[in-house]
Amino acid sequence: MTSTMKAGETLQGPPSNTPPAHSRLILGSLLLGALAYGVLASVLVPALPFFESTLHTTESGVTWLLTAFFLSGAGSTALLGRLGDMYGKRRILLITLAILAVGILISAVSSSLALEIVGRALQGAAGGLFPLAFGIVRDELPQERVPGGIAALTGTISVGSAGVLLPGLLIPHASWHWLFWIPLILTLFALLGTWLYVRESQVRTGGTINWANAALMMIAITAVVFGISEGNQWGWSSAKTLGLLVGGSVVGVIWVIAELQSKNPVINMSLTRQRAVWTTNVFALMAGAGMYGAFAAYPVFAQLPASTGFSYGASLMEIGLYLLPLVVAMGIGSSLARHAAKAFSPRHALVGGSALAGVGFGFMALWNSHPYDMMISLTLAGAGFGVVLATLFTVVVHSVPGRNVGEVSGMNSVIRFVGGAAGTQVVATLISSSVTNGMPTLHGFVVSFVALAVFMAVGVAAAVLVPSGPSAGSVSGRTSG
Repeated sequence: MTSTMKAGETLQGPPSNTPPAHSRLILGSLLLGALAYGVLASVLVPALPFFESTLHTTESGVTWLLTAFFLSGAGSTALLGRLGDMYGKRRILLITLAILAVGILISAVSSSLALEIVGRALQGAAGGLFPLAFGIVRDELPQERVPGGIAALTGTISVGSAGVLLPGLLIPHASWHWLFWIPLILTLFALLGTWLYVRESQVRTGGTINWANAALMMIAITAVVFGISEGNQWGWSSAKTLGLLVGGSVVGVIWVIAELQSKNPVINMSLTRQRAVWTTNVFALMAGAGMYGAFAAYPVFAQLPASTGFSYGASLMEIGLYLLPLVVAMGIGSSLARHAAKAFSPRHALVGGSALAGVGFGFMALWNSHPYDMMISLTLAGAGFGVVLATLFTVVVHSVPGRNVGEVSGMNSVIRFVGGAAGTQVVATLISSSVTNGMPTLHGFVVSFVALAVFMAVGVAAAVLVPSGPSAGSVSGRTSG
């Protein structure tokens, strides 16, 4: 389906009489919350091997610190935006930030894997703050500031990725709990700013939440991901593994049927029949799996002892520096995405970005004997993901009529979180399936890098099939988020 939207339809809300100074305070409060979330999404990445030892768990177990974050993000993104439309975006955003603060506090004061996973799940649930923040920007900011506000919010995710440097800076000199105290401070300021400066939106849509269908969705996703994570330990033909995989799939089928029959579906399944929707959803699934799956592979590869014969024996600071090219390249790729969309098209930007990320992963599968090989690989992957993340929102909102933009963009975000949860566990499983003398082998890592490249190759195929949107010229003036 080609777009029937008019320029600015999805980004601009009703005219706002908010003074410019107050607009800056509103946006600043929202950006602090987005920054805290971005830091939390990345801060544990270089420290996974450290937490594996500190929390006395396995590679598969420690990966749940990432997986729980993404799973809860999928559920919250599907629900919080709608709750905001029903009961008020400010009210639900305040509750979301409070949940985020509680989750961070649990992680900051606990020292057990179970409690850390609980804390991470509560933190991930705050992923729903993005649709709420986008809605507040549309409702409260002057129309001319809406595109820039949304671009700033999406760009903050890349800025927050600099959290990969914190473990190397903090852990050698202070308690690792400061990895959480810092984002907690940001969250509390965001909570205060939202309370003081954000007005309650008068834009309400009403409606209800189908909690039963939401529960079915999370049960299905969690069962399948948990089965993948434990399959290597339990055995892929064991009753527990098959029970989770088959049972989760059956619940997933029941959920789809229930969604198709529901008057208030969590995800509008009828829209997924449209080519514009299912192709962008497949792309989001693969992009999430590739990007977040890389978080479970690269730091572990770098930090294993040099006695393995292939790893670098890197310290936390060195791992942060090795990951820095990913963050810098993402920022550069994001800034170039708008120019790529203007010169070619948003669809071509998706194809090129995902292909570049795939090349980066493939490079690491072939050449990985020196730290600079990792840095080259992450530079390529980071540039690709910078283009992808900055373009995907634009492609999604231009792929459907304006009346469907909210639910389709929310659906796409949910699926990207699901891809992240599945990708981290697939990679962790591939690495842990090849172990010698208690240490992962090079073969397991090479297979995981190949898997990441395959994720992106499927993403390229999906992007190629995305229907053509509006002219690049109409896109270039829009948000790059």
